[in-house]
Amino acid sequence: MKKFELPIGFAMALAMNEAAMAKFERMNESEKEAVIKRTHNVNSKDEMRMLVDSLLK
Repeated sequence: MKKFELPIGFAMALAMNEAAMAKFERMNESEKEAVIKRTHNVNSKDEMRMLVDSLLK
């Protein structure tokens, strides 16, 4: 399995949302990579929190 480097802000936001963290852990490699790519367009803590929350939708 390919290991991903999680951006620190994303990792912190995931740590605050256990359900989103569990969902992220269940994703396949390409799904995880797509989410991580989305983090590069985030400009604030609120945006990162919204991105993490969106994993549950």
